[in-house]
Formats: sequence, C-alpha cells, structure tokens
Amino acid sequence: MDEKETLHRYLRVRRDNLLGKLDGLSEYDIRRPLTPTGTNLLGLVKHLASVELGYFGEVFGRPSGVPLPWYDDDAKPDADLWVPADESREDIVELHLSAAAHSDATIDALPLDAPGVVPWWPEDRRHVTLHQILVHMVAERAHHLGHADILRELIDGTDGQRPGDPNLTPRGPEEWAAHRSAVEDAARAAFDATPKTQDRHNP
Repeated sequence: MDEKETLHRYLRVRRDNLLGKLDGLSEYDIRRPLTPTGTNLLGLVKHLASVELGYFGEVFGRPSGVPLPWYDDDAKPDADLWVPADESREDIVELHLSAAAHSDATIDALPLDAPGVVPWWPEDRRHVTLHQILVHMVAERAHHLGHADILRELIDGTDGQRPGDPNLTPRGPEEWAAHRSAVEDAARAAFDATPKTQDRHNP
C-alpha cells in the first residue's frame, strides 16, 4: 500500500466511524447540544461533509455542485454545525456519502503532488498539494471523531469505535464505576494536596 492509499484508507475509516456514532439513537439524541458551545453528533456529520466538499472540490478546481446554503453570506454563524428540524437525518447522511464519493474521485484522479489553492487560508500558505490536504483532512476527521466519541458516551454510555474495540479495557458497568471513582478520588487527593492560593479550579 503506497502513501496515498494509506492516507485514503485512514480517511475512509474515520468517515465510517463517525456515521456509526448515529446508530441506534433517536432524532433528539443525534441533534441535541451536549456542550456549552452546542456540539452535537449530527452537526459534526454535517460539518465534516461540508468541509470535505470544499477541500477536495473547490481547492483542486473540482467543484461538486452540491448546494451548501449554510455557507451563504446571509447564513447564521456556525450554521454548518447543527441541524434544524426541517433537515432530516437522511439528508445529512446522504450529504456525507455524496461528499465522500466526490472526495474519493478527486483523490483517485490526482497524484499526491497535485497543486491546489485554499482561498480561505492566509495568502502565505494557501498554495497546497493533495498530499497536504489528505493529511489535513485525516487530522480534521480524527479531531471531530474524538468529540463524537465523548458525545456518544454522554448520551448512552457507548464507547469505542466499534463493539469489542480492542483499544478499550473490557470492563462491566460496576467495574467502570469503580474505575471512575478511583480517578475521581485521585483528582480530589491531588486537589487537597495543592496550596489553595495556587489552585484556580476549586470545586
């Protein structure tokens, strides 16, 4: 497997992992904000699909033609990061799949050193290659997939990238509760040992 195939594989796996975070959840749970800034699962899917269409489309002179009204000049800020009630789950998943297909066609068609221009980046670094954008998008996907991991765990306790994820220690609910308690105890012990005038996070 050459370098382009390796990067492309990592990108595809991250896409599949993100869509998997929606499985089995209600319309409310995939849309509801779980952080003070409104981060939500379906919004992450919408955002990353939109981002891919830009980076593997416009950047390389291969526009997809897919309308993205949340990027219009009169759109509200962060409109790509949440999903109004009149946008369906199916619409967003289809957008994600369409973006992936368009990106894959660009990746397959161009060599790693193919030049592109990112017009929304500063002038001194907007000239890029496919290689750079592949690395950028794998990192972007992984960054937001970490957000999705935590959101899904907060919703229903599901963790890991897939059932039986070997990167997670196999524990039952009682064992996880005991582990969490041990982490909490250690945090409080460290706090208690800290001079209070130096600690800004007094619970």
